[in-house]
Amino acid sequence: MDFRVTEDQKTLQEGFRSFCEARVPGEALAELEAAGGLDRKLWRELAEMGVFQLRRPEAEGGLGLGMSEAVLIFQELGRRVVPGPLVWSHLAAGRIPGAESGETVVGGLDRIRSSSEPLLVEQLDRIDQLLVLRPEGVVRIDARSIQGRPVGESTDPLTPVHHVEELPEGERLGGVELAERLRLEGAALCCGQLLGIAESCLELACDYAKRREQFGRPVGSFQALKHMMADMFVRQEEARAAAYAAGATLDDPAVGDPARAVSIARLVCERAAHRNARACIQIHGGMGFTWEMLPHYYLKRCWVIETCFGTADEHAECVAAAL
Repeated sequence: MDFRVTEDQKTLQEGFRSFCEARVPGEALAELEAAGGLDRKLWRELAEMGVFQLRRPEAEGGLGLGMSEAVLIFQELGRRVVPGPLVWSHLAAGRIPGAESGETVVGGLDRIRSSSEPLLVEQLDRIDQLLVLRPEGVVRIDARSIQGRPVGESTDPLTPVHHVEELPEGERLGGVELAERLRLEGAALCCGQLLGIAESCLELACDYAKRREQFGRPVGSFQALKHMMADMFVRQEEARAAAYAAGATLDDPAVGDPARAVSIARLVCERAAHRNARACIQIHGGMGFTWEMLPHYYLKRCWVIETCFGTADEHAECVAAAL
């Protein structure tokens, strides 16, 4: 099995990178935050780019690609911390009408794990449908039928959440097998986002270290910061290998255990993104902790993703069980 990115995949990824950099530059994040984190125009543009129908068969209007390509695309979405329930809407494509076209914004809730309380629904006032993974299967719920109160200050300012006391029963879409598969695929897509975060944090840190001067020279020339950025690079490359391997293994389960590959990737990518985001803030010095700087968006997005599709402890247990 060749885990290297092909020329076609590189071209696809570069196209998405150009789009994301043009539509969601760093200075646009404050505007998105003020707008509640979800821009319907941007959402439709993402749909036109194929984010949600990436893995749908060509006969059904999709691009007919695999999880390997999806991980690459979500890597680019993570690099720009593009807001919204991207993973859930991608998983809902072909299962909930309008999800693949961007007409219907689908949020989600993973209630398979034992630690799924309290019920916090992202973007409740902006989504149209809620996809819920339960131990007994998958259901969809009309978001308008859900009662919740907004949480005053969300962990991620681009991801507002509502606290919900109780969920309606909803419409059944599939059984246990579908729930487990969607949870595994969702975790792999999150690995792509985490890899993108790890990359962007290293880029931000390097750019700042080259520009910021102290004692008459760039701070990037100081050995301590060189070591920090070298460690960031190593973590980034570890995450890249793990995330790409997870996508390739999901595409071809014959090469290995998909659940194990995804869990390994989740642990490695989560560590890389979290530690690189913290290192990026530290390299920015006192300014790094302020909301005027970009690093805080990446760290906070890490905290949100860490709660999706299984915790680190759950994925560690999965890896241990497979040994």
